[in-house]
Amino acid sequence: MRTTLRGRVVTLTEAGELADGVVSFDGPLLDYVGPATGFDGELPEPVGEPPVILPGLIDVHCHGGGGFGFPETDSDGVAVAADFHRRRGTTTLVASLVSATEAELRERIDVLGKAIDDGLLAGIHLEGPFISEHRRGAHNPDRIIGGDPAMLERLIDYAGGRILSVTIAPETDNFDALADVLADANVVLSLGHTVADYDRSVHAMHRGWRVSITHLFNAMPELAHRDVNFLTAAMAAAGRGDVVAEVIADGVHLADGTVRMVFDTIGPDNLALITDAMAAAGEPDGRYHLGSLDVVVKDGVSRLYDPNGEGAIAGGTACAADVLRRTVFHAGVDLTAATTAACATPARLLGRADEIGSLRPGMRADLLVTDHHLTPITVYKDGLQWNS
Repeated sequence: MRTTLRGRVVTLTEAGELADGVVSFDGPLLDYVGPATGFDGELPEPVGEPPVILPGLIDVHCHGGGGFGFPETDSDGVAVAADFHRRRGTTTLVASLVSATEAELRERIDVLGKAIDDGLLAGIHLEGPFISEHRRGAHNPDRIIGGDPAMLERLIDYAGGRILSVTIAPETDNFDALADVLADANVVLSLGHTVADYDRSVHAMHRGWRVSITHLFNAMPELAHRDVNFLTAAMAAAGRGDVVAEVIADGVHLADGTVRMVFDTIGPDNLALITDAMAAAGEPDGRYHLGSLDVVVKDGVSRLYDPNGEGAIAGGTACAADVLRRTVFHAGVDLTAATTAACATPARLLGRADEIGSLRPGMRADLLVTDHHLTPITVYKDGLQWNS
């Protein structure tokens, strides 16, 4: 059955933004994207404020949502978490894990595998265990280890192509060998949770098949104009287009002005908006888990439980549409630029820009339709309406 949508279309192609555009499809692929005046089929009549039609959002760093976390839940919980995000516009979702033992990671690969095979998840992101204890954030220090290339190779082989990215600190043991394992497997090398010095950081950013920066500014030393460090190297590399920098634009991990600054300096083609969401996304304040650690959510902010005071931030509680909306309306970023960082750039990072991340004939019919406030109305995945 043919679906034809009419409204303000953000194509992320040379066609740009269409004030009165049409997206039409009869199956899993788009067959018309263009102005309403050029469409020869039956046109929907405009009613009220035109909807905004975007490519489906792509989140390459997400630990869960809807009450369930990918690092700790069962297969039913994985399905609920993936469905929570998809119903809110994330049509391509990478499930992030946290530092764990090899046996624990194998068990997680087994649990997540069904959701990947069923198309609910795009793949797995291993965040750790080869990271710095000094910038561990919400990772269990008992699970952080030095770089073990043989272990990494075993996990990648065991996952059978399901691992898409791995976060590693540049200063970990055997870094170059780890980078080689990832490059040989076409897995994204994501650098973060680090205190690496400037020279080591620059070296690391030239070692991967594709390289990203795990949540820019978070879990790394602050920028200091007389003391160059990992963040100095990361911002320069992203500005040159050598790496893609993840940005958690939720108003908690980064101030809105910081988000605007990185869009104005680095540019959307080298930024990927992410949620870093955990189980509490979409849920009320309370007690949760992130892997093996206890988490307390208060006023929508997730932190590790610490009886002696305020614990470290432990993931996010927003969905990708929330992050996009805040980037536009609070950080003041242009809609096309923000959508580029939410769709086109992460698609390129994953090596899938030929099928997702923009709207043109022949691309997957993955779409998010919103109102003019960017509140989700309808989601399509492979041409099928997801939230009927």
